[in-house]
Order: sequence, then structure tokens, then C-alpha cells
Amino acid sequence: MLPGLLQQARNHGVLFRLPRLTAAVRGFASAQSEMTVRDALNSALDEELARDDKVYILGEEVGEYQGAYKITRGLLQKYGPDRVKDTPITEAGFTGIAVGSAFAGLKPVCEFMTWNFAMQAIDQIINSAAKTLYMSAGQISCPIVFRGPNGAAAGVAAQHSQCFASWYSSVPGLKVLAPYDSEDARGLLKAAIRDPDPVVFLENEIMYGQAFPVNAQILDKDFTLPIGKAKVMREGKHVTLVSFSKMVGYCLKAADHLSKEGVHCEVINLRSIKPLDKDTLVASLKKTHRMVTVEEGWPQCGVGSEIAALMQELAFDELDAPVLRVTGAEVPMPYAANLEAAALPQVDDIIKAVKSVL
Repeated sequence: MLPGLLQQARNHGVLFRLPRLTAAVRGFASAQSEMTVRDALNSALDEELARDDKVYILGEEVGEYQGAYKITRGLLQKYGPDRVKDTPITEAGFTGIAVGSAFAGLKPVCEFMTWNFAMQAIDQIINSAAKTLYMSAGQISCPIVFRGPNGAAAGVAAQHSQCFASWYSSVPGLKVLAPYDSEDARGLLKAAIRDPDPVVFLENEIMYGQAFPVNAQILDKDFTLPIGKAKVMREGKHVTLVSFSKMVGYCLKAADHLSKEGVHCEVINLRSIKPLDKDTLVASLKKTHRMVTVEEGWPQCGVGSEIAALMQELAFDELDAPVLRVTGAEVPMPYAANLEAAALPQVDDIIKAVKSVL
């Protein structure tokens, strides 16, 4: 029981408050074979702060407390309070400050402790950040990154568990990214900070403590990933599984299980929700002729709904079965663990969906 509790604590950043453990994980830029998503994000922020003095971070507890999930660990000590700014608990206020500073030429990284709290600042994100370039006839850009954990964690109930991917991806003027592993976290966050437009960066709390292989290329200080390009995580010929963030891992597990039964799934990690990589999706569909989308969000007007519509518009003749969606249940997230599990997609749900389209 104790090892399980310790792992939960690590996943939620609690153990990073201890000095001896903080010292042990500081070497994120060493020639290591694995890196946690937390360290990938932390190192990306560190390198971009060092690269460009217009970049700064602001948000609740990002400085003295080292970040609610320790993503900004050590950055206040290295760059000082002018570059890493603690704010009051007022999302509308500090988001407005961040957007205004971006209009003035700075490059803020605005952290929300959870994207659920960004509801307090949605006017600043949509009406100010997303629309001003158009409304100013291209004269005023807004180079800003809004980042934080999105979607369900564990036992945090309805007001802390919502996935906002489809919400923000419907807005002209925003780019929406959702990393899965450490490569995604480093490459996409660095690309987002360097991008001239507002970027919504949707992380996942459960993924922070998970480690993934990294190589010298990923650890390079100038490593970035292209916005708008998906990644084929696994080649296959029978069904295409399309997902983003934590659900990519679930798709890979489902694909492993199905391969033992002779069903070979192609797994696509979207990485970018907006713009969507339509070319990669269509190319995969032309191989497999079947597609299943997987997301934690609600079914109506979800990311999967958009993909299903695009596939019937762009590649209808390639479909041998309807595009099937695996989504969260249409219900506010329950608190009870058994009901929470029932409200979210599980690996078995993906396996059943694949078998139903064969």
C-alpha cells in the first residue's frame, strides 16, 4: 500500500516539496535515457527563459511554491521575480495582464492551476487574445501560451475534471496543443512559446510523473515539434486509433492487446488539436479503411465528432465502416472512484469499439 501512496504523491508533485528529492531530479538536461513529463515541461520553460528575455511566467504559486505540480521548480531562483511572477487567485486579472503584455511585445506563459479555473478568464482568452490580430487588421499580435493540466485527474470531481480541447479548438485565432509523452511536452511547449500567436497548451496531471525515453535530439535546447503535425505512434493495417494526451497511452495498450488476436491497429497521436493534421488522418484511413477516435471529453461536439465529419468529407469512399467515437460519458464527473472509472474511456472500451467496426 505504501509504495502505491508514494507513487500517487509523486504523480501529484507532493514529494517534490522535499529538498533532498528536489536535488535528485534537478539534472533534467543530463544524458539520461528517460525523462518525466514534468521534467520535460520544466526544462523547456528553463531553456526558453534563457533563450529570450521577453519570455516570462505568471500564475498562482508558480514562484515561491515552485508550481502546484512543480512544473516551474527552480525557475524563480534562477531567473528572479521579474521573470517568474506569483499572482493572486484572480484568473481574469492575471490573464488580462498576460494578454496585455503580449500585445506590448512580451511573451508570457500564463499558467492555470487547472484549465477548469480558466473559465474565470475565458473572455480574456477568446475575446482579447484570439480575436485581436484579426480586429487590428494584423497590426497587434498576441504571442502568449496558456498552459496547465486539462481533463480528469483522480478523485477531483466535476469542477476539476473537464476536458476543454473541443471548446478551444472551435475558436478562430487559437492554436490548441495536447502533449502525450516527454518528447511532445518538450517539443510542443518550446514551439508554442516561439509561436507568434496565442496557444492553448493542454497538459494532463496524471501524465506529469510518467517517464518516457528521450534521446540527444529531444534534449537539444533548440528541439521543437511542428504545430499542426500528428505522429504515428504505431503502424497498423486493420483499424486507425486516433487520440491525444493521456488517451494515446490507452490506445497503445489496446493495440498491444488486439495484436495478440491478429488485429493490427495504427495509433495516431494528434499532438495538435488545432490545426488538425488532416493529411496524416486521411493517409492512415486509406490504409486501414476503419477509424476509432478516443477522448476523455463529452461526446457532443467533441474532437472525435470533428474528425468523423472530416473523414466523411475528405475520404468517404475509403470508409468500410462508420467512424466510431469512444468518449467520456455525458455526465459531470462523479467523485466516487467506481463511478469516475465508468465515466471515462477505459482500454476495454477501445477494444470493444475496434471489434465492432471490423
